[in-house]
Amino acid sequence: MNFPAMPNDHALAVLLLTGLALFLFTREKIPLESSSLFVLVALAIGFELFPFETDTRVIHAHEFFYGFGHEALVAVCALMIVGQALVRTGALEPVARRLGRFWKWSPALALLLTLLIGGALSAFVNNTPIVVLMLPMLIGAAARSNVSTSGILLPMGFATLVGGMATTIGTSTNLLVVSVAADMGMEKFGMFDFAGPALIGAVAAVIYLWLIAPRMIPERHPPLQDTSSRVFQAELVLDEDNALVGRSVADVVAKAGEDFRIERILRKGLHIAPLPDVSVMAGDRLQVQDTVARLREYTALLGAEVVTAGGRDVDELASGDAQLAEVVVTAGSPLHGMLIRDIRFKERFGLDLLALHRSGTEVSFKTPGLENRRLQASDVLLVQGRARRISLLKRGGELLVLDATSDLPHTRKAPVALFTIIAVVGLAAAGIMPIAYSALLGCLFLVTTRCLEWKDVTRALSAQVILIIVASLALGSALMKTGGADYLAQVFLFASQGLSAPWVLSMLMLMMAILTNIVSNNAAAVIGTPIAIGIASELGMPLEPFVLAVLFGANLSFVTPMAYKTNLLVMNAGGYTFGDFVKVGTPLTILLWIVLSVVLAFSYGLIGI
Repeated sequence: MNFPAMPNDHALAVLLLTGLALFLFTREKIPLESSSLFVLVALAIGFELFPFETDTRVIHAHEFFYGFGHEALVAVCALMIVGQALVRTGALEPVARRLGRFWKWSPALALLLTLLIGGALSAFVNNTPIVVLMLPMLIGAAARSNVSTSGILLPMGFATLVGGMATTIGTSTNLLVVSVAADMGMEKFGMFDFAGPALIGAVAAVIYLWLIAPRMIPERHPPLQDTSSRVFQAELVLDEDNALVGRSVADVVAKAGEDFRIERILRKGLHIAPLPDVSVMAGDRLQVQDTVARLREYTALLGAEVVTAGGRDVDELASGDAQLAEVVVTAGSPLHGMLIRDIRFKERFGLDLLALHRSGTEVSFKTPGLENRRLQASDVLLVQGRARRISLLKRGGELLVLDATSDLPHTRKAPVALFTIIAVVGLAAAGIMPIAYSALLGCLFLVTTRCLEWKDVTRALSAQVILIIVASLALGSALMKTGGADYLAQVFLFASQGLSAPWVLSMLMLMMAILTNIVSNNAAAVIGTPIAIGIASELGMPLEPFVLAVLFGANLSFVTPMAYKTNLLVMNAGGYTFGDFVKVGTPLTILLWIVLSVVLAFSYGLIGI
């Protein structure tokens, strides 16, 4: 076989744009939304100025906007909304609660159950709400069981990715591959058509994640690991009626306990050293630094009030309905990147910001310039407010509540949300209607029954996901229509000539696995699907195993934290490093690559060809 001849000018231009797009998708400093929009604009303008004529018709620029109405995108968005309802209503709360209790009896078996349940749920629901639900439960359970979270959180996150490979709706990647292949004339996969190979791979993956991976991860001390021992700064104010007014600092310390330490006393703008014989006056602010639990004790023992970031006195602690809670900013939170002053915690959440914990340092609310800081992923905030407000914050999904005093969200709408997701999946699995239609019907039902407000719907949608899908679909369409995909298939076959069909399939999966850990998995899937069909057609092989090689390969997002959004969430919550993902994710990727390659080859009769 000779090296393929150069393609036409349009195909060559699209191939160059594809290479540029893949490069841009890897640039952390360039938002993925911006890169996607650039690709879309480049295709539209390029084909508008330089039309491409085939033997039968002219390719118009507006055809690359069809992705906005593509069935796969509709299904992805609708399923994200349905998944938001599970978080918003706490529909999966009973599962998390029972899992949390099981950790007290047997951490090893509890980890296995966590992996199995997380993987099973992710086969039908986007894994992001699953991970968001599991993180606080696992962190709290590990703290109560005196078990390190290092060997728990990362395996849990990977298990949800593995589970997502089992059905057509498990991930947006699956939906895109199935839809693009159907657009090219291949018979559409049913929901469970490739569940068999995926389950075989899942068995191998779960054994690895349960027995081997936890022993490979070094001990980490993440900022979120032990909510009972983290130190924050706060200021306690004594009002005029406090019995300690007029007493000495030594008396105050004796009242609070020998572990109580006053760093300084703030009095009418002056800083006073907390010497034992200094008298305490009404309105004095006692600056202290201690754990959340002890801050609660001090406020109760001294009858003091906590002074908030806005300078307001808070008397909620005395009422018995107040809580101090720790919350974390996640990568997908709308608060990520916002200035603290612009958030207005009191007005927005009914909570007072007391302190910020970032990268091992604690920043008091009195620190100059704190209001001008931008929140980053993994920032931990100490907030104070009524229990109802903290519960609403947890259900809202903007911040991840990690404090054990805040119950897991659960509302009377939870059964409705659970019934909806079951109905959505059931209608699609039974072949009554496509998943895009049943998911849209589910969204309408959730809004009508008030399980979701429209603000929850808009919050569930991700501009990043929408634009990368649309841009990827446009690129894939351009590759197919100009002949670029056929050219790439021929180049791949030239590079793999002499190899048998099973080896060609395996190399294709490996190429997708490498690509998905560098660029967006959705982009890898959409670009890889027409190439896979071209390879299968050139070899005269069935299309299904090669399309599944792309689907499975694009889901092997284990080696880098940026390969999938939940990887970043787990990384921040668990304090993991880039090297931890490489160390644990590489063997898992190789294991699944080998297992799935062999299973696909046997399942479709490629062995011996």
